[in-house]
Amino acid sequence: MLARPIHYFLAVAEHHSFTRAAAALHVSQPALSQQVRQLEESLGVQLFDRSGRSTRLTDAGEVYLRHARRAAQELQAGQRALHDVSDLSRGSLRVAVTPTFTTYLVGPLVEAFHGRYPHITLNLREMAQESMEEGLLADELDLGIAFEDVQARDIDSRPLLVETLALVVGSAHPLAGQRSVGLAALNDEALVLLSGEFATREQIDRYCRQHDIRPRVQMEANAIGAVIEVVRRTGLSTLLPATLARTHPDLRAIELPQRLQRTAVLMQRQGAYQSAAARAFSETAVQVAGQLQTP
Repeated sequence: MLARPIHYFLAVAEHHSFTRAAAALHVSQPALSQQVRQLEESLGVQLFDRSGRSTRLTDAGEVYLRHARRAAQELQAGQRALHDVSDLSRGSLRVAVTPTFTTYLVGPLVEAFHGRYPHITLNLREMAQESMEEGLLADELDLGIAFEDVQARDIDSRPLLVETLALVVGSAHPLAGQRSVGLAALNDEALVLLSGEFATREQIDRYCRQHDIRPRVQMEANAIGAVIEVVRRTGLSTLLPATLARTHPDLRAIELPQRLQRTAVLMQRQGAYQSAAARAFSETAVQVAGQLQTP
């Protein structure tokens, strides 16, 4: 358990207020203030600037905060390790995925994992890769599934699968019977694409620039499900993973003339304790990804 003065210090740093921190911890403000003051005296430095309307960390406080947070993460990891059950008769796991994978990987992965380990509680979240990396480093997540261009240091990644993007059309589209399409045909297509905040869109735009393609983007959407529905119900096409199209009977994936590929990876914080549940999930993810791997 984290020492009480440090626990109180972290709360004040988070809430920028002794009053709000005391309320969040359900303790009296004088008791909290006394504990923080004793911590400052034992360290020989002032951790907070109390002179303004809000409580701010001093320079010394900023330095100490980084170490205190790291210590809290390690102690929490230690507590999870003590509660870890190697036979997987119980346990919990916090996993995040980028939006692309919720459409075709999460379903079979969760089905396989829950079928094997029904007593493991799984907290599954969809988020952007940047937020996922922050969550891993803050020990708010155990594992993440995203792409290989990891930005944060201190994160280990393990390849899962190589994802190939294709021109995806509805079953009634004029190109639905074709196996591949030329660059000139892409210029003629009216597309619905994911909006700019998606890594997928960045990769599509880069591909188009490299091959001098000027697509006619008639619609944009910030959800993959919306893009799929538009393609199913209109004559518009899109660029999405070929594997995704195979999970929808009324969609067709048409090969691009120059392959547009990216590597999906399983991420975790470097040096983090890996529970039996996390190890089992990783093994299951590799197996399921292998079954879904595009030829």
